[in-house]
Amino acid sequence: MKQPNIDYMMNMTKEYLSGKMDVIDYTLDFPYELDQRYRKMHREDDDYCDLIYECLYEEGVAMYHELSDGEFKKLIRKQYNYIRKIAKEGFY
Repeated sequence: MKQPNIDYMMNMTKEYLSGKMDVIDYTLDFPYELDQRYRKMHREDDDYCDLIYECLYEEGVAMYHELSDGEFKKLIRKQYNYIRKIAKEGFY
């Protein structure tokens, strides 16, 4: 099944982690894009959508102002890898 909205959010994070997107753009664009795509993401895959919201947004992007840029990138990388692992291995 295609998941263009979920893929978009994960690709945005990958671009940030690879240096193709700076931290300011990522921290501003991620919440906006998540808000715009949230309903569509839920239709694509409820569990995956919730995981992105909880791990990348609530436990990641929302923490930006409390961390240094290096700490923030390390946290986002950890959360991104965690989501990819669960998506690959399954949710249950």
